[in-house]
Amino acid sequence: MTAKKGVPMVFLAAVGFGTIGIFGKLATAAGLNNATLLTVRFAAATALLVGYLVVRDHAPRPNRRQFATMAGLGIPYAVLTGAFFWGLVYIPAGLATITLYTYPVYVYAVSTVALDESLTPLKGVALVLALSGVVLIVGLDTAGVDPVGLALVSIAAIGYAAYTTGSRLAVDDMNADQLATGAIATTGVCMFTYGVATGRLFVPTTVEQWAIIAGLAIVGTVAPILLFVNGLRYVEASRASVVTTAEPVVTVVLGVIVLGERLSPGILVGGTLVLVGVLLIERETPDGRPAAPSGED
Repeated sequence: MTAKKGVPMVFLAAVGFGTIGIFGKLATAAGLNNATLLTVRFAAATALLVGYLVVRDHAPRPNRRQFATMAGLGIPYAVLTGAFFWGLVYIPAGLATITLYTYPVYVYAVSTVALDESLTPLKGVALVLALSGVVLIVGLDTAGVDPVGLALVSIAAIGYAAYTTGSRLAVDDMNADQLATGAIATTGVCMFTYGVATGRLFVPTTVEQWAIIAGLAIVGTVAPILLFVNGLRYVEASRASVVTTAEPVVTVVLGVIVLGERLSPGILVGGTLVLVGVLLIERETPDGRPAAPSGED
């Protein structure tokens, strides 16, 4: 696999996904509830992705099995999104983030069995460094821990792992852009159903609300999902899961820049550990050894 091509794509996807938390905080301040924000976000993202396919994609029309795969991957994506946002109601954001980012452990377990990926010592070191960095970044705030919230975010972590390993398997069989579009469209249907069922949907009315939704749809959804599924064509699911631990680093850094949040020593050290883990993954060769310095791919 061409890790030098896939890892940067997955890393940029993590940067995009890392903006979601910031857009979420801005949305709350602007008066958008989760039901409306998530429904309109995925509806807008679906429209943008369909437009992208019409203009750029020349792949054959998916067959029934491939349509089923796209829809099937949308379900864990919807579950992880809904469970994480719902879990934040019950437990602190720091603990929720740490719990969510246990998902690379599930990816490692599934990918070694279902995808025949090797669990190398270098991957193990990178995983430990990245997860340790996440803990340092967000802190371990255990005050007000509710088992319901912990269970919900654990479900989100399992959903994230299912989506990652499922996408890695699916991109070998179908067009990655079509895969992303189908998954996001299915997620949008799930979110709309949830919004209708809860009776909390409303039409955004202010320029600020629409600007936040547009930013979330483009920067936090369309761009990263396309980068992520295309990156999985070149890098193993287990390696990709470590790279995505850069996401909370981005969220915290943007929180400092955009929201004026505090930059602590733990953030600096934790961010460094995550980035070291990502660099180790980028340099690992298919046989599990660090790559020798070279000017070639």
